[in-house]
Amino acid sequence: MSGTIVVGVDGSEPSLKALRWAVRQAKLTGDNVGAVIGWEYPATGWAGMLPGMPPEFEPEQLAWQILDEALDKTLEADVAAVVERRVVSGPAAQVLLDASEGASLLVVGDRGYSGFKAALLGSVSLHVTQHAKCPVVVVRGEIAED
Repeated sequence: MSGTIVVGVDGSEPSLKALRWAVRQAKLTGDNVGAVIGWEYPATGWAGMLPGMPPEFEPEQLAWQILDEALDKTLEADVAAVVERRVVSGPAAQVLLDASEGASLLVVGDRGYSGFKAALLGSVSLHVTQHAKCPVVVVRGEIAED
């Protein structure tokens, strides 16, 4: 994936900021952008205290929908059309580490939908900064518009 900027997108506002940043960086460097989302089956049914999953629940399909909607609402149509989209089964941090093997850069938001809000970084962004084999950018706060 040399010449590719991988960006983690989960639909959260920090991930949308990371997506915008990655696209702007790619314009400067000539790299391609690959937007990646990981999905897992939620833990249910532990000791019979949680309801099971409805048979029609499709987490992979939901992940595709989240990714498509995030790109479509965040980027102009011509830009969104050229972003490579990948939906991968697995924990988000590992999915991003695997996707970024050989990439020019890995870009993530400072946190996704889960986590302790007072922390400076979410668990995924902290994990990838410690274990990625390529440079990592963690986008925090507001980014300037073009």
